[in-house]
Amino acid sequence: MRKVEVRLITEAIKHMAIESNVELGKDVLDAFERFSKSEKSETGRATLDQFVKNAEIARRDRMPLCQDTGFAVIFLELGQEVSLVGGGLEEAVNEGVRQGYAEGYLRKSIVKDPLRRVNTGDNTPAVIHTRIVPGDRVNITFAAKGGGSENMSGIAMLRPADGVEGVKKFVIERVDKAGPNPCPPTIVGVGIGGTFEVAALLSKKALLRPLGERHPDPFYAKLEEDLLYDINRLGIGPMGLGGSTTSLDVHVEYYPCHIASLPVAVNIQCHSSRHLHAEI
Repeated sequence: MRKVEVRLITEAIKHMAIESNVELGKDVLDAFERFSKSEKSETGRATLDQFVKNAEIARRDRMPLCQDTGFAVIFLELGQEVSLVGGGLEEAVNEGVRQGYAEGYLRKSIVKDPLRRVNTGDNTPAVIHTRIVPGDRVNITFAAKGGGSENMSGIAMLRPADGVEGVKKFVIERVDKAGPNPCPPTIVGVGIGGTFEVAALLSKKALLRPLGERHPDPFYAKLEEDLLYDINRLGIGPMGLGGSTTSLDVHVEYYPCHIASLPVAVNIQCHSSRHLHAEI
């Protein structure tokens, strides 16, 4: 049994909270450059170029990429041969968020009650998803999820007879309805199968895959490509100003489901896709 001090989890999350909010990933920057070359709208090209400049300023001046620095969403894979010592896991995670958002001068966006709307003042609590896996390591993925794009998400309990075409129709209509609200070009996460809540979780996990990395199953890889093609024909364009770049990528994840069900969820991520990974 390998002992891991929970303070190491706190330190890792603090670091990721700050770094993910000031330095955009290379996969996103590469996507901006790639789509700028194919974007048909002059305004769209100028907007994509402005995103690159914004990322350069954020990295240079250690300023947030966006004023909405997100809900802290944490994916933890805890090795079954790990013994956590020195405190509780959830408190260690939340302390990392608390320190990161304070030291990074990041906006605190979380209210303690969804109806009475009083801010917690430190961007906690985080949303924490934990899995027990083989091994003696702790793997942590931190994602800063903005409210504007999260609000454009949706889920549908389709009939099995709706099949692939029904899934495509729902996803494309969801992106079309979102329009400019999630600050496109977006990354579209699609979760198919499982149950109501599993489909939603799959759609969020799908957003963590590097842009341009296709699903290992050729069937779903083609579905991703087909959806991206159709979404970019909607004409919404960068920041909703029109153009041929409405999404940078579509990622699909699936899970077995009941014979009577076909759950489909869409989780939309804005162009400022902020997530990092650490292993302890």
